Amino acid sequence: MILEAAILSVRPGEQGAFERAMAEARPLIGASPGFRGMEVRPCLEDGRRYLLLVWWERLEDHTQVFRGSDRYAEWKKRLHHFYDPFPVVEHFAAPLVVQPDPMRPVTPD
Repeated sequence: MILEAAILSVRPGEQGAFERAMAEARPLIGASPGFRGMEVRPCLEDGRRYLLLVWWERLEDHTQVFRGSDRYAEWKKRLHHFYDPFPVVEHFAAPLVVQPDPMRPVTPD
């Protein structure tokens, strides 16, 4: 499993429109082969920033399959004009450490 991560900085005053556009665009990425799930989290310190997390089965499912599709062209049309600056997208391997319940604090051994 691959985790795609990006910090999305949205143009000032465009947060509501961005959130609506993201909700409408969600099925485009969700229909892509290899897609396993996604989260978009608003930043607490800066209301213009969001954390995008997307789980893919393989790196190529994002970089070739989705980005090479008509769905990505539509995703890009709906969302990319909101970003300033354009985000850096990175991909991460399986976790080195896993806390099974993120809501429960870690206790020392």
